[in-house]
Amino acid sequence: MLTTRYVTGAPNWIDLGTPDIDGAAAFYGDLFGWRFQPGDPEVGGYGLFQLGGRTAAGGMQTTPEQGPPSWTVYFRAPDADATAKAAEQARGSVLMQPMDVLDLGRMAILADRAGVPFGLWQPGRNKGLDVVQEHGSLCWVELYTADVPAAAAFYHSVLGLETFGLDFPGGTYTTFAPAGEPEDAMFGGVVPLADDPVEEEAYWLPYFEVTDPDAIVARAQERGGTIRLPATDLPGAGRLAKLADPYGARFAVIRSEPQA
Repeated sequence: MLTTRYVTGAPNWIDLGTPDIDGAAAFYGDLFGWRFQPGDPEVGGYGLFQLGGRTAAGGMQTTPEQGPPSWTVYFRAPDADATAKAAEQARGSVLMQPMDVLDLGRMAILADRAGVPFGLWQPGRNKGLDVVQEHGSLCWVELYTADVPAAAAFYHSVLGLETFGLDFPGGTYTTFAPAGEPEDAMFGGVVPLADDPVEEEAYWLPYFEVTDPDAIVARAQERGGTIRLPATDLPGAGRLAKLADPYGARFAVIRSEPQA
């Protein structure tokens, strides 16, 4: 389970790149109750999405040259520079070299063997998100890829992640957990692209916990979002839906089933 007890390899940050930060703030504010707190000029306008005064995500306005609108998942790294080198050695790439963000921490943007972007966050004064697993906050991440074994090997080599197989009717779901942590510390999964009826390219998809997925789907559609997968029950997991915001950034929502 994802927690704010961030350990090496666990997701500890998420942010949105969008062509219209004000429009995105209004959209996610309506869905999750977030309030956007713009950042100072010294951080390029990068701001924080607050949920009851706690940071649930980051975000900033981006240009087409910086890539399409999207959510980026960051993983905790005790040494961003060493982890970036490890990614290159594992046949990944460094899209943005490690850099300090004031005294808050050190970040980098990498890509795995399939070209999927993801971030590193080496904590400084900012340890990570303030809230997860609650309504309107990050609760799970999912990697879509054409080659599950290759992805598992890459993230094990670079972030030390371990994989566990969960059996369900019709197959096995591969999950990620930080090295040295028990199986119930799993925070995400890996899905073969060939097995998913919605996804067409490799990427990391964030899930946000919600109390009523159907209401969120209706609200998202009313406010210009796209329904990629209607609210659907998934036994053993919960009721989920896949959406995109008005600018094309993809995300999912879920009302998780209580875990034993």
